[in-house]
Amino acid sequence: MRKVVVAVAAAVAAAGALSMALPQVRGALWPEVKAADAPPAPPPGVPVTAGTVEAKDMPVFLNGIGSVQAFNMVTIKTRVDGQIVAVNFNEGQEVKAGDQLVQIDPRPYKAAYDQANANLEKDQANFANAQLNFQRDAAIISSNAVSRQQYDNDKAAVAVDQAMVDSDKAQVEAAQVNLDYCDIRAPIAGRLGVKLVDVGNIVHANDSTGLVTITQTKPIYVSFTLAQEHLHKIHDKQMQGDLTVHAYGADNVTLLSEGKLTVIDNTVDQTTGTIRLKGQFTNADERLWPGEFVDVRLILNVRKGVATVPAQTVQEGADGKYVYVIKPDDTVERRKVDVASVQDGLAVITQGVTVGETVVVEGQYRLVNGARVKATPAAQKPAS
Repeated sequence: MRKVVVAVAAAVAAAGALSMALPQVRGALWPEVKAADAPPAPPPGVPVTAGTVEAKDMPVFLNGIGSVQAFNMVTIKTRVDGQIVAVNFNEGQEVKAGDQLVQIDPRPYKAAYDQANANLEKDQANFANAQLNFQRDAAIISSNAVSRQQYDNDKAAVAVDQAMVDSDKAQVEAAQVNLDYCDIRAPIAGRLGVKLVDVGNIVHANDSTGLVTITQTKPIYVSFTLAQEHLHKIHDKQMQGDLTVHAYGADNVTLLSEGKLTVIDNTVDQTTGTIRLKGQFTNADERLWPGEFVDVRLILNVRKGVATVPAQTVQEGADGKYVYVIKPDDTVERRKVDVASVQDGLAVITQGVTVGETVVVEGQYRLVNGARVKATPAAQKPAS
């Protein structure tokens, strides 16, 4: 009886152990079955920066280096000798034509003017008296009341006095001119430079240095040169209308002003093979300053609605330039492109991509044709 009880207990214990081990066996077998039935996971995509092909109006231009030139520039000098008694301007001031700048002591020239006037009045009196004498002799010459010699003398005296009066008038005008020269005024509108003399100094008409300079900055010129091979192209485009000139800062990015081409020099410089041109700018905000060097772009025409991508998108390969185009399934296609120009950080593409397509902007060095990518949109740059 005791043996039967022991056998039953052993059987119960074996059944319990089997029931506890069965789930673990199932867990170990089930993943193998599940992994065998599911498709393999796709490889992770290569991280890249993506951008979009955009349509833009891009100018076609010629590059040059130019210098800003004042429209007019005048060195103010005295035309009479004397002492400066007043300086009626501030350095750097903007003046109008006719504004008073410097006053020379006018007293010596006023005295000369008064003296010339006095001589004129005296000689005018003598002239009037000579005319009366001549008129009296002319009235009685026919009756032989006066000799013919007296008549001729009176006639000559009238002519001499007339000449004296004319000479005195010229002296008065000269004295008036010198007196006016004591009041020095701006001959043109513009901006004054640095003051070169102070009150109390004696100046002379033959001094080599001036008193101050005036430069007309509104409008203003930019003079620049281009290679002679562009001359005929410029002429052809100018026949169709005015050509636009852009002046940029030293970084060749900051647009300072926009003007029009006004002058093409009449000869080519044979030593350099270049042609000199001038653009005129209104310069209302005075962003162009005389003597400044600027980068110049002469706009020949504008490409309308062309496909553009950031310049770093285009890569150079053994068979030419190419870009990676991102397809809807997140794979890339290496596509050959034709680049018309690269300007202002943008590449103008005439063939190979269409507007609206997504391209790889950065991260191309890890890609091959057909590679899977994980694209991140390029950060939007702030407007310049």
